[in-house]
Formats: sequence, C-alpha cells, structure tokens
Amino acid sequence: MREYKMRRGEHLHDRVEDMEAFVEEHFGPVTGTEDYEGNDLLVVDDPDNPVFDRVVAGTLEFSGKKDKLALEIAERPAEKVIAEGHVDAAEDAVATKNDFLESATGRDAKSRRESMKRDVEDDAEAPDNV
Repeated sequence: MREYKMRRGEHLHDRVEDMEAFVEEHFGPVTGTEDYEGNDLLVVDDPDNPVFDRVVAGTLEFSGKKDKLALEIAERPAEKVIAEGHVDAAEDAVATKNDFLESATGRDAKSRRESMKRDVEDDAEAPDNV
C-alpha cells in the first residue's frame, strides 16, 4: 500500500469531498471495503480498465496529523492484457492513475517521486534500533 501526502497547506477532504464517488469515477464501482491501519479503504474488484485487476483506495486518518491518500493497484500481467487485445488500455491505465493521484493530492508525478526519494533518504539516515 502506498501512502501519498498532500501538497503543503492543503487537506485531502478539501480536494475530495466524496471519496467513494471519486474512486468510482476513476476506477469503477466500489465492491466493498478493506481495513488498513484502522481505516476502511474502498475496494474495486472489477475495475473499468482491463489492466487493473484490483484497486484499493481511500483516506488514511491520523490524529493530530494531516490525512493521507492510500492507493494500491494490482495489475494484470502485460502478456495477458496484450493477448486479449487491450494494448491501448495500458496507456489509459497510467493516465487514470496519475489523474487520480494529482486530483486528490494536488501533486504531479514528478513532485510525488521527489517526495518519495526524500522519505527514503531520511529513513536511510536514521539509526537502526540504536
């Protein structure tokens, strides 16, 4: 599960008022929920795009901190998608994922990538169980 931060000074609930409608707009009908760190995340078991096998998305709420967006996408093997003739769907899948994340967080792919690099670097500098 990947967790995405909001742009500085912004909050997830201001950008996405109805998470269920937002997830359905991008990935397809929500079929259930799944618990992740005490939060109910939305599950799409049969996404609209044939590249996606399953999508889990939603809001991670933390007391005293800003909410984060959680997203996990299980993708089908490329060979299977191509064999079924859905070559164009792969391009649409990338666009759908990036649009979902940018609309929710206010951060483009480059900004999200740089933030994740900083998080990894910060973790590497922390002492190991000292």
